[in-house]
Amino acid sequence: MAGKYDDLARAILENVGGKENVNSVAHCITRVRFKLKDEGKANTEAIEKLEGVIKVMQANGQYQVVVGNKVEDVYDAVVAVGGLVAGGEIDAEDDAPKGIAAKAIDLISGIFAPMLGTFAAAGIMKGILAAITQFVPEFANDGAYTILYTIADGMFYFLPVILAYTASKKFRMNEFTGMAIGLALVYPTMVALTGGEVVGSIDLGFAGTFSWYATFLGIPIIMPASGYTSSVIPIILMIWFGSTVEHWCKKWMPASVKMFFTPLVTMTASIVLGYLVIGPIATLITNLLSLIFSALFGLPVIGSVLGCTIVGAFWMCLVIFGFHWSLVPIALVNLTTLGYDYILGAVIAHSFFFGVTEPAIYGVALPDKKAFVVASIGSAVGGLIIGLTGAMVYISGGLGVFNWLSFLPTDPASTVGIMHMVWAIVASLAGAAVGFVIEYATYKPEAAK
Repeated sequence: MAGKYDDLARAILENVGGKENVNSVAHCITRVRFKLKDEGKANTEAIEKLEGVIKVMQANGQYQVVVGNKVEDVYDAVVAVGGLVAGGEIDAEDDAPKGIAAKAIDLISGIFAPMLGTFAAAGIMKGILAAITQFVPEFANDGAYTILYTIADGMFYFLPVILAYTASKKFRMNEFTGMAIGLALVYPTMVALTGGEVVGSIDLGFAGTFSWYATFLGIPIIMPASGYTSSVIPIILMIWFGSTVEHWCKKWMPASVKMFFTPLVTMTASIVLGYLVIGPIATLITNLLSLIFSALFGLPVIGSVLGCTIVGAFWMCLVIFGFHWSLVPIALVNLTTLGYDYILGAVIAHSFFFGVTEPAIYGVALPDKKAFVVASIGSAVGGLIIGLTGAMVYISGGLGVFNWLSFLPTDPASTVGIMHMVWAIVASLAGAAVGFVIEYATYKPEAAK
């Protein structure tokens, strides 16, 4: 593979205005993402004509070259031939998206995108084990199941540590300091704390009841009943706070002690404040988000149907602008707090064939606007069926046909059985069938030419 994409990388760099026009470069699962000093210097038409390039998108302050599943190899070639900084970041403070919404999307995608492949792999393994135990319940007592389940659940359990790493890179913080903060959130002693006697609690009504099991110099240590394992929002807020502390320390800390005192101050402030203040605030935010979406999807008669149909219909639009990342943390929150999610289940008809759909969106659907509309209608039909049947996902991470396994309960004793997966398959096939029928019925050979 060495050197295979060097010529493509050189051509891309040349047509984005040269490496001197590049502030930073990163990649997601299908796109090489440039932050350019002057996007006016980029020759989009020339780049889109290059063999291996599917499309160019300009969104969220980024110049995104869509190359599909070979993105890692192309990205590595761009970094190598351009002499850019490995890891994707070059010192530049003025290259962030200007709008609040764009900044939020850029932040979320930057944190979640790097781990998506491994996250999907863990989700697929969890789905496979759920399928096996549905039909062979005794396998759950076998040592093989125990070992394989560490592959399936290890990343989910220690998710705060993974997010600490990616968030640290996004907030330009020392990654090891960030990971130390994440490890403190899942430290066994603190996780076991919630299994003890409740010292006190406060009822916040619709926002839930907050309990504490110990105090820090008289200050309640308020924690969720399950601790912070598998949590999302707390660690992101803690890393953001930690990055501000670290940047502040570096401004005045003497060079002779900066190497170890900066992480000491950063970790102590972030972890202590994280448990006492940030964690409870994050838990409140989590509860409110779950409440809002539960209220929408729980509306009598129409809630689930309306919500799933809308999400399914507009999912491709969200993907194009990167807005789909805003729903991923909410889905993870649902899985953590409720044990199931109804948002990601709604898009099963959109992505069940290949999982990663950007190449099809940019290479087929967008150039042919009718195909885009037809695909959206098919996806909406799939969402409608999911909403009507109440099918939900119990696992996050599976892509393509493996996403069907996400609809299997992880608890072998669940009364749901395989029915939610059956409805997911029906929704997928129905969406594909509707899309095919509409496209076939409206196809005009002269227009295709």
